Amino acid sequence: MPDDRATRATPPQARSGDTVHRINGVETADPYAWLRTADWQTTLSDPSKIEDEIRQHLEAENAYLEHALADVHELRATLKAELRGRMPEREAGVPVPDGEWAYYVRYQEGAQHPLWCRCPRRSAETADLVGEDGFDGEQVLLDGNAAAEGQAFFRLAAAEHSPDHRYFAYAVDLTGSEYHRLKLLDTTTGETHDLGASALQGDLVWANDSQTLIYTALDDNHRPSRVFRTDVTGTAHTLLYEETDSAFYLGVGKTESRALIVIAGSDHSDTTELRALDADRPDAAPQLLHARVPELDVQLATWRDRVLLLTNADGARDYKIVKAPLGDPQRGNWTDLVPHRPGTLIKSFAVFARHLVRLELADAQPRVVVRDLETGAEHTVDPGTWGRADTNDSAYSLALLPGEEFDTTTLRLVYSSPRTPRRTYDVDMATGAARLRKEQRVPSGHDPETYRLERRWVASHDGAQVPVTLLYRADAPPQAGRPMLLYGYGAYGMAIPASFSPDRLGLVDRGMVYAIAHVRGGSDRGYGWYLDGKLANKENTFRDFIAVADQLVADGAVKAGDLIANGRSAGGMLMGVITNWRPDLWRAVVGEVPFVDVFNTMCDDSLPLTPPEWSEWGDPLHDPEATRRMLGYSPYDNVVPQAYPHVLATAGIADPRVTYWEPAKWVARLRANQTGSGRILLHTNMSAGHAGAAGRFARLDEVALVQAFMLKVAGLSEG
Repeated sequence: MPDDRATRATPPQARSGDTVHRINGVETADPYAWLRTADWQTTLSDPSKIEDEIRQHLEAENAYLEHALADVHELRATLKAELRGRMPEREAGVPVPDGEWAYYVRYQEGAQHPLWCRCPRRSAETADLVGEDGFDGEQVLLDGNAAAEGQAFFRLAAAEHSPDHRYFAYAVDLTGSEYHRLKLLDTTTGETHDLGASALQGDLVWANDSQTLIYTALDDNHRPSRVFRTDVTGTAHTLLYEETDSAFYLGVGKTESRALIVIAGSDHSDTTELRALDADRPDAAPQLLHARVPELDVQLATWRDRVLLLTNADGARDYKIVKAPLGDPQRGNWTDLVPHRPGTLIKSFAVFARHLVRLELADAQPRVVVRDLETGAEHTVDPGTWGRADTNDSAYSLALLPGEEFDTTTLRLVYSSPRTPRRTYDVDMATGAARLRKEQRVPSGHDPETYRLERRWVASHDGAQVPVTLLYRADAPPQAGRPMLLYGYGAYGMAIPASFSPDRLGLVDRGMVYAIAHVRGGSDRGYGWYLDGKLANKENTFRDFIAVADQLVADGAVKAGDLIANGRSAGGMLMGVITNWRPDLWRAVVGEVPFVDVFNTMCDDSLPLTPPEWSEWGDPLHDPEATRRMLGYSPYDNVVPQAYPHVLATAGIADPRVTYWEPAKWVARLRANQTGSGRILLHTNMSAGHAGAAGRFARLDEVALVQAFMLKVAGLSEG
């Protein structure tokens, strides 16, 4: 029999096939195409159905990774203990009031999953700072730990109580594949029922009758293409609308005023279409409110007899807010309420009975503005006036939490920075007075003054100024000889917030500098920042990241070869490109569920995200220019014989967003072309999807694995 230890010590060598793809007159070799399961739909629903050869290869990769990291086995355990030590064992969220009740989640000591709870409103409002325990009169609506018992995976995507507070509906994923089942608790009987829908996207809303639920369902290709109506018995599921364009995804929501249930269609970029039905008449057919127009984005709210729309119409690249009659909201009736201001992006908005609140972003800094809808007067919510010196961080995050109630003057905000734990405030929209409701606790101890926070600016290849956020210990500033972790994303217009994460403190406390490159493709500097990093401009994302690394080296903040690059999902594409283009810069590259087989995925229109994302990356099936452009950077297709740095890739067997075979193929090709000494490693979670392990403690195994790898290659594993 073969020596199992020797097998683990040998890097798996995936067999190389002879698959060749021909697209738009271009031939591309795909030697590891066999790693793609023949029936991905079945594998998502039941990962045990994957082909034996593929499973054995993935298991061999996992075994090799364990051997390669055997010398940091104790470090992984230490890191996991530290990570857990920064998490409160018992913790309650700030209750969200709605009528006579207030709703919240809380964790019990040692529990992986939360309790979904409610208490009488008066109990929640008399509490000042929310701590670890529940509130007087608490009712547990769902015990996540009991529900997860016996399940390989458990995660809720949505949980919504009915307007009359009798029912509690939720969508639960039991495989990690993001196929959700619809369940319903009747609080008067204590009974929970399965409502017979097993392929929910995870969004659901109640009609005002407290009997009707509206939800989005996934089709056979995992696309949210249908919207259904059902009632609390689940005996019938009526199709309300079906989207026939595979490039458009559907979602459902409800306006803050509870007047309309909105069915929104989107291409994952900047084209939307809106339908709505009266929330008081859920049996009616949805009515078209805004027909899709290419590159025209619209988000809707209602106020009295008007609709308020957040839109990029009329060249408002950074968005504006317009108003129109509720009875005739066509574009010809739009008038500006908040005009477009170039360079100040309106990220989101919320409408209340007397106020309009918008979250803005300018030069990678957030701002919340409150407008009195009666008078038009506006004021900016300034965290610096809230009585805490560390609300004046040089980079910070603000999150807007509208809540459940429309007729209120209370706005809930969350402030944090890379060195300052989250603080939840209730802000009076009329006076600006802020009440601290909860401060994130780090049980093992945390002093923000131990750390320094910087915001730097770096000129990219074309002169664009890229923001860079740095976090480090005050006694370990950036300098040559000290390792640095550089994180990047740069896609979908997602700005990377300068927010607090206790997870990264274990790296920083061991002397590593943590940096974020706010590259183009995100919206950190406005919507133009996004447009300048997509489609024909995609290479700006990669060049920005490399420019930041080069400048940090030139400034003496780090040495070339001492940088560890990290990105996740679409940020993993960035990792793949910079690994191919500038392997000399990196000590190691970590791609978590990385989107690295870009060209082949964008040529497979059966996959869930392919048609909707042609507007982001291009359509190589039908556009020869997109074929040429994409093949110029697609990480898997550009692996060549050269000395690569250490590489760690992660995957989830049930991941519908970045399928497991993308990182598996990438790792196989990198290893076959490696001419240097860098180790190429792959870890596949054999029972999870894109978000990794479920459970607040279970996920720490994956975090500790990645961090132990980083510390090992950085030479800090003894610290």
